[in-house]
Amino acid sequence: MRASRLLSILILLQVRGRLSAETLAREFEVSVRTIYRDVDQLSAAGVPIYAERGRSGGFALLDGYRTKLTGFTSAEANALLLAGVGEAAADLGLGAELAAAQLKLLASLPPESGASAERVAARFHLDPAAWYSRPETPEILPTLATAVWGERRIKLRYESWKGEVARTLDPLGLVLKGGAWYLVAAAQGQPRTYRVSNIRTLAITETPFKRPRNFELARFWARWAREFEDRLLAARATIEISPAGRKLLRDVNPIAAHAVETAHRSCRRADWVRAEIPVEGADYAARQLLRLGAELEVVAPPALREAVAMEAQRVASLYRKRARKT
Repeated sequence: MRASRLLSILILLQVRGRLSAETLAREFEVSVRTIYRDVDQLSAAGVPIYAERGRSGGFALLDGYRTKLTGFTSAEANALLLAGVGEAAADLGLGAELAAAQLKLLASLPPESGASAERVAARFHLDPAAWYSRPETPEILPTLATAVWGERRIKLRYESWKGEVARTLDPLGLVLKGGAWYLVAAAQGQPRTYRVSNIRTLAITETPFKRPRNFELARFWARWAREFEDRLLAARATIEISPAGRKLLRDVNPIAAHAVETAHRSCRRADWVRAEIPVEGADYAARQLLRLGAELEVVAPPALREAVAMEAQRVASLYRKRARKT
């Protein structure tokens, strides 16, 4: 266990640069004293690691030092080749580099491990896009990736809900979510999220920016996505739904379907159930729930019930007019 941690510390310092003992202790869920002992062990083994004191201090490797030891196990190699990043790498302009990296990985493994990893990659494929949708591949994505890698400030025009706005941003990372790309960038020091397909113009400046020391893209995205869903689905609606409707709801609104399955009660209609589900605003929720037709009835709130009735009337009127014309 300790040998694995020593190798992981070495690779983290190589990839991330200077890290404090506290940061490493949190990463490996050990005490700060244990980290100091591990660093002493690495130093005794000849690794050129040094410590800097002060507020921004920590442990770091001498410039130019890189380890050739990866410590990949067969299972880890299998997982890496199963990462499902092929199309994402191609979108970012890194398709050739990904293929080369996979070949180098296979070549670095023992014969039996390499064969196993190649078998996994040939037999399993991950497709993150939802059914009946196509992943977005904006043309500016490679340019954005260049700005992220080079830590260069960008200027863009962005189409928001309120209209088109101009922004100067520090691009911190790119996230692929459900087939759509999102840019995480700092505006006046505060990380925010922008859908890449809504960027109308983009220019990379010559101005570098300093990446926030404690910013972690995965952690930020997990928190932001959870808060976004909570804000988006802040309203509640009481519905009655048929067995067929419960099946349809899984595709229309998976979060609402989960709410129905986890907390429902019987109602006056045979086989139907009553439940409370999270919804967006009345207009959007009305159109969404109407996709279930007569397999769902909104009971409350009255505003949503009225919105559904009005939307249904508009649809019926549209078809009645077309019927009279024909």
